[in-house]
Amino acid sequence: MTEDNQFADILREDIKLLSEANGTSMEEAFFARASDTITGSGEIEALEYFHHRGTPQSGIRVDGWGGDPRKSKQLTLLVIDHADDPQAPTLTGTELNSQFKRPLRFLKAALDEDWRNRLEETSPGFELADMIAARWSSVKKIRLLLLTDRRLSSRVDGRDMTEFMERAVSYSVWDVTRLERIESSALGREDIIVNFEQHGGAIPVLPAHMPDSPYEAYLAALPGPVLASIYDRWEARLLEQNVRVFLQARGNVNKGIKKTIEEDPSMFFAYNNGITATAEAVEIENRDGVPMMTRLTNLQIVNGGQTSASIHSALRDGKDLSKTFIQMKLSIVDAEKAEKIVPDISRYANSQNRIAAADFFSNHPFHVRMEEISRRLYAPAKDGNFTQSRWFYERARGQFADRRSNLTAAQRRKFDLEHPRTQLFTKTDLAKAEMTWRGRPEIVSLGAQKNFANFAHVIGKEWDKREEGFSEEWFRNAISKLIIFRRTEKIVSDAASSWYTGGLRANTVCYAISKLVHDISEKGQSIDLRLIWNNQALPEQLVDVLDQYGEAMHLHLLSPQAGGSNPTEWAKKKACVEAARVMELELRSDLSQILIGSAERRERVTEGRRDQRVVSGIQAQAAVAEMGSGEWARLRDWVRDSGMRLSHSEDGVLEAATHIRLRPLSEAQSIKAMAVLERARGEGFRPPNVR
Repeated sequence: MTEDNQFADILREDIKLLSEANGTSMEEAFFARASDTITGSGEIEALEYFHHRGTPQSGIRVDGWGGDPRKSKQLTLLVIDHADDPQAPTLTGTELNSQFKRPLRFLKAALDEDWRNRLEETSPGFELADMIAARWSSVKKIRLLLLTDRRLSSRVDGRDMTEFMERAVSYSVWDVTRLERIESSALGREDIIVNFEQHGGAIPVLPAHMPDSPYEAYLAALPGPVLASIYDRWEARLLEQNVRVFLQARGNVNKGIKKTIEEDPSMFFAYNNGITATAEAVEIENRDGVPMMTRLTNLQIVNGGQTSASIHSALRDGKDLSKTFIQMKLSIVDAEKAEKIVPDISRYANSQNRIAAADFFSNHPFHVRMEEISRRLYAPAKDGNFTQSRWFYERARGQFADRRSNLTAAQRRKFDLEHPRTQLFTKTDLAKAEMTWRGRPEIVSLGAQKNFANFAHVIGKEWDKREEGFSEEWFRNAISKLIIFRRTEKIVSDAASSWYTGGLRANTVCYAISKLVHDISEKGQSIDLRLIWNNQALPEQLVDVLDQYGEAMHLHLLSPQAGGSNPTEWAKKKACVEAARVMELELRSDLSQILIGSAERRERVTEGRRDQRVVSGIQAQAAVAEMGSGEWARLRDWVRDSGMRLSHSEDGVLEAATHIRLRPLSEAQSIKAMAVLERARGEGFRPPNVR
């Protein structure tokens, strides 16, 4: 079997499993499987499944939309072509044209008031059409996405932009080849290739590294139109490693930048701090003795996102940028080191603002610990099974497929038994379940990427405050929450023949769980997550109550407050959460046997922290030994030379670490030694590559 076919087979298997587990159509399962890949690539911030199909004669169809036209000035519509056939022919240009006409026909119909009024008001089609009509005046650009499990014909190399009602229309195809390319790439995204000749011409640069330096660095003055043109092409993808994207920084900075551009553009270079950027490769040509930068691969703006966005906004508003220049500090970091080094550059470049909680990439110790626990902790066997299994945490995109692909056929069968694909979960899966449980359904409703940013901020602060709280007990509870979340998805889908009207499934799920958790906590109790973990399933009485709460929350979401927005926007508002919390619901099934009191819950948390301290102590001892006495001696000398301050006990532990061949450190000493090492790293010490 070729690798191409292997990915396509795995994709089909995933879609079938999702469809069966959640009780959804194959097309909706395909959307669920691919949407995180699409949003994670940076092409679009959020995607929501909204299926509407007109009569065969009308040719009207849409399967999803993304983005808020009021903010982005762009409307994105998605259509799905799901063949579910390994022998399906490639997608031709003619078929491509036919597929793209369907969402455009929906768009045309959505702007017709008579057509909208003929739709059922609770249907997804009406809600999407109503939203489009209400925000049409804000739309400046239309983006059409086609998601297909077929391969695009090699004869189709693109599609030119067109116009619809004086708005530019762009086209994008996500076929199985592109999905595979993104999911197998190290950083989960397509390369950003900046050819400066396409953005105003090559840029003179000043090398800022020595000939024998281990990395390249340059200084440049970017003309305003050049930076605006580059940002117009890739937008937020340029900021993927910028920690301020997580913080969603606000303030008066943008106003100041805007004022300088409009009133004193020639002083922009002097007033603005410029941007700090990285790239994986650079091409420099010597022209008349001047080094000129002609091409960059995977440019990332790690500090200066507000500056870049403001320059781009000024361009869209028709401002003159010809006198505006922006200083750029550029570091070239190869792809293998990018995931570790770029976040560090980003963190240090942003150090003038406190951002510790947002430094939350896949190499953050929280993710590393969750991954480590998931690889060694077995879940209890389900009823009727003799084999225990694991929940596989995919800390970085593609880990599951990589682990599986490197095994023999016999090893793969064993791996599949121990790691069912239904027990694979990602950072965004974890974030949805955890933020739902924390009573923030309005944040979850913002979409996977924004929800993860908020999750990162919250968990990052908690990690800094008390990292031992993230123990095996925390992991087991997180899996129990994920089991509840996924089972509730199926409960909602199965209610299609009763109370579920279609659409808003994701919102209904998170609101139902959050409301139930809130109501139970108001009585000083909580769901026994250990019981869920031990059974790897939900008790029937909990299933019944979640069905009851799902119905109540679905009706709540379909009834925005007077003068409010449509249901999807209503779900994103704090007022929607507050209105849900005050609703009184009487449980129709007795949950007393699956609830625990606050005292027992606190005791379990304390027990988990105690166990984690033991595990951390053992791991610290191993790390100290791995580093070796020679490197600890090097650290001791560096501390003395650098003037780094140590307490008397820290100094003693560091000295003891230089003699570990004679006498190993205790667990407590090892933890303290590793803490000294981490602090020294923050102050510039570069240790060997140890855990």
